[in-house]
Amino acid sequence: MNTLNLAAVERLLRTEAIGRRITYLDSTGSTMDIAREWAAADAPHGAVVIAEEQTAGRGRFGRRWVSPAGLNLYLTLLVRPDAERLGALAMITSLAVCRAIETATDLAPVIKWPNDVQIGGRKVSGILIESESQGEDVRYALVGPGINVNDPIADPEIAEIATSLAREVGREVSREDVLAAFLNEFEDAYVTPLQVHAAWRSRLATLGEAVRLGFRGETYEGVAEDVTPDGSLILRLPDGSRRTFEAGEVSLRG
Repeated sequence: MNTLNLAAVERLLRTEAIGRRITYLDSTGSTMDIAREWAAADAPHGAVVIAEEQTAGRGRFGRRWVSPAGLNLYLTLLVRPDAERLGALAMITSLAVCRAIETATDLAPVIKWPNDVQIGGRKVSGILIESESQGEDVRYALVGPGINVNDPIADPEIAEIATSLAREVGREVSREDVLAAFLNEFEDAYVTPLQVHAAWRSRLATLGEAVRLGFRGETYEGVAEDVTPDGSLILRLPDGSRRTFEAGEVSLRG
């Protein structure tokens, strides 16, 4: 199994806090679960848990995240945001993933609302964000991007809907380069949240498309017209009215 060279990652980092404490595991159920234990033990803002393999990796809506060993990046980043940054984390993270991929490969990824990163219509990265609050105070947030780097995408369950960086460029891609670039880009966006929205919006492939949106057990169809400053989707319904959704699962309408 290829192992991640953390010394190489450290040499590429230019962050102050993000990625300055890393726990590296050969295998774990989910990096999210380990990071949650860390958070409860007062681990610092910016700490990262990385695993070569996840045996119980999960994405949004509890879906299984296929996590073969030694090929991709599976990590959870612990941050301690204020309310403003908590609301912007999906935008911050997906934008950082896009910029990291561009830095490492020159590919041009786009974002499927709210935070799936795609290349050529196939998913290359998914992002799971969970948080813990006490009253009005945010105790911590866990940011878990999974990035398909060198995965051949041989699993028939995902072969038609997923891709990897190596598959797109036709060669192996340095996981160290992608990881360091993501941590650098995440910190840049995190410290300037007011500048994130426009850059994130400009990468949304969903805007202008006829879509089907699942939200709280209901299905809505319409045109994805725009997004609000907090990242919510404005959907124009068939009767001409508009409705705003802060979350949901979007698919293109055939």
